[in-house]
Amino acid sequence: MDISVVIPLFNEEESLPDLAAWIEKVMLENHFSYEIILVDDGSKDNSWEVVEVLQTQNPAVKGIKFRRNYGKSAALFCGFDVAQGDVVITMDADLQDSPDEIPGLFNMIKDEGYDLVSGWKKKRFDPVLSKNIPSKFYNFTVRHMTGIKLHDMNCGLKAYRKNVIKSIEVYGEMHRYIPVLAKWAGYKNIGEKVVKHSERKYGVTKFGMERFIRGPLDLVSVMFISRFVKRPMHFFGILGIIMIFIGLAASIWLGIQKIIELQHGVVGKLITNSPYFYIALTSMIIGAQFFLGGFLGELISRSASERNNYQIEKRTF
Repeated sequence: MDISVVIPLFNEEESLPDLAAWIEKVMLENHFSYEIILVDDGSKDNSWEVVEVLQTQNPAVKGIKFRRNYGKSAALFCGFDVAQGDVVITMDADLQDSPDEIPGLFNMIKDEGYDLVSGWKKKRFDPVLSKNIPSKFYNFTVRHMTGIKLHDMNCGLKAYRKNVIKSIEVYGEMHRYIPVLAKWAGYKNIGEKVVKHSERKYGVTKFGMERFIRGPLDLVSVMFISRFVKRPMHFFGILGIIMIFIGLAASIWLGIQKIIELQHGVVGKLITNSPYFYIALTSMIIGAQFFLGGFLGELISRSASERNNYQIEKRTF
């Protein structure tokens, strides 16, 4: 099979018939073998009934229904799990992503050798203050923290080589950072394609202000996991040593200051009356806790069943 199109959806009953017909048209024009995987993320409208009708009209349509709303990452994970196409395309169900981009994305994977291609909505039709400006700031931050030079990291329209989506685990709100997860898994040939963005035709956006809190927290999580999941002592241990060193330096400075005062016959105040004493004590306690946390994390990591699970692409024996 050439292409699997994975589409998470939540309360999109009005847009689904148009989207499915549009995808079918593009696939037939380009002679692709394909499947459309619609993942209903606990919709409260008639989205699932629409999916069932579409299945009777087109055998390429497949459906997954959640009992409740789990989020976009969960929907993508389940869609990736059953996808069979050599190239997997993801897009949103609101008709803001154009299926006409599918052939170009497919060719970039199959002919140009990319592992992952992310869409770039260079011209957006979203509210400027609530989406466009925060999106630019978010993408700027992620580019500099991860080294992945994408202009639109969170674009729903992406294409993947099949082995990429089978090698990563998308959970929580990590759908925003799939390129980071892919890079961590060893797939570094990541490209970008300018894609058309359309105004929403039906319904309302499903993402609220909470994304401004969840996004940065998930970025910290994915950066930590990608760098230190198998060696937590390298993170917590270094922090612990730095904090202990600060505490010791402050303690030594207080001690030297007290000795100098005594040598000059100056009756100074007690060391315990100095705020630096408590700064030193607190730093050493926090440092010891960081160090102990890293040590315990290292023990847990070494006893984990998947500690030696590595992505092996080829074998020569």
